[in-house]
Amino acid sequence: MLVPLVIGMSAPSGLEGGELAAVVARGELVWAADQEGGGPHVFPDPDAPQRLTGFEVELAELIAAELGVKARFQQGQWDRLPLLLGHPADCVINGIELLPERRRDYHCSRPYFAYGLQLIARRDGPLDTVETLTAPGPAGRWRVGVLTGSAAELFLRSHPELEVDAIGYDGTIDSLEQVKSGVLDAALMDDCIFNFYADRFAGLRAVGRPFGGGYYTVLTARDTPRLSTAIDEALGRIIADGRLKTLYDRWDLGGRQQILALRDAAEIPVATRRSLRELAIETLPLLLSAAGMTVLLACLSFPLAIFAGLGVALGRLYGPAWLRPLLTGFVEVVRGTPLMLQLYAIFFLLPKVGLALPALVAAVAGLALNYAAYESEIYRAGLKAVPLGQFEAAVALGMTKWQALRHVVVPQAVRLVMPPVTNDFIALFKDTSVCSVITVIELTKRYSVLALSTGRIVELAVITAILYLAMSWPLSLLSRRFETGQEQRP
Repeated sequence: MLVPLVIGMSAPSGLEGGELAAVVARGELVWAADQEGGGPHVFPDPDAPQRLTGFEVELAELIAAELGVKARFQQGQWDRLPLLLGHPADCVINGIELLPERRRDYHCSRPYFAYGLQLIARRDGPLDTVETLTAPGPAGRWRVGVLTGSAAELFLRSHPELEVDAIGYDGTIDSLEQVKSGVLDAALMDDCIFNFYADRFAGLRAVGRPFGGGYYTVLTARDTPRLSTAIDEALGRIIADGRLKTLYDRWDLGGRQQILALRDAAEIPVATRRSLRELAIETLPLLLSAAGMTVLLACLSFPLAIFAGLGVALGRLYGPAWLRPLLTGFVEVVRGTPLMLQLYAIFFLLPKVGLALPALVAAVAGLALNYAAYESEIYRAGLKAVPLGQFEAAVALGMTKWQALRHVVVPQAVRLVMPPVTNDFIALFKDTSVCSVITVIELTKRYSVLALSTGRIVELAVITAILYLAMSWPLSLLSRRFETGQEQRP
């Protein structure tokens, strides 16, 4: 193939166009995708989990071969994949819908797949047509799961006439599982995704026919014009010689229908870039609302963590012998596993045993349990710092064991541990961002969604940082005051 030779002779060594020469010199095209999104796009092979498969895995290999290089996969979170462009990824190939905002902020290739939006519901549920969403359901507004940042989410949020609360998920399988367990009324996703998983979710059905929809595109950075052109030309050759049709037929994606749809693909207009004033008017209320959710999560979960942590510490030091190893095991398990895994277990696994918690309740419970383990260690150190003689003296004066703890030991321990406890409260404000994995939209998640939809990453990052600082700075002052008080106390 003459492609590498021609590229090597013609590509400049500077920034303009040099990215294509760099890909060829490296010998690999790095493409980003999220394997958590699942089939039929990119997913671990069930027979060999260390190997990725999917029609976009094969498409990436075809494009790379046209460039005379090998394809190398780069994992990323779906709604943040464009942030990887330039470094560490050359392009994004992962069911990225061709939208006006994406044409404004990135190079978009010619379409390579046509999709429709499909509504999914339980077979025994009340949803029988898409039009049913225009009226409230038996329990009020319909709860519909979508992939965060997808065209499905954009569709629901841009149709206020629908009686729908769009619940964003980081993975498509998560929303299907929640529909199956009854947490959600329905899910809205690309039709090819549900067709791929239909056998796995036999209790769910497609409501009506696919509607809306559009095309998938390969994303590249704005400053990579030659690479973008080369990928576009590679797709053209793959379509023209029938390899794309063969690929889709192999994945049962209707090859002929796809080629006909791509032939008639309409041009997507480019979205206009808002002024800074328009950006602030549009996004600041959303960021403030998300900041309110962050404050709510922290203020609800941390008092629970404090009381639970104190109870665990007292139980480990003064409780019955049979209780101490159980509490020790709780602390070690919670401290030894990630907060994200704990939230997943509470929100996604409990419904399988019949206990489905609302997302906010699950988030508060997860944060409280996680921080209770750490607070218990802080309180245990504070309790042990109180001289044992004071506890013994209180008992000698006629107090019961628990009266001595409540009136003598615990008040002194609380004063000792206030500085580190306040520091943990500050840390909790930042850890609330993990709750986005169970559909709670707090400040960090809202920033991520708005930054990618508006293309104003830096400006919104500054606003978000200021909001976090405004929330945590008073607590920092309070912690410093506690520390100063401890130093001055004789």
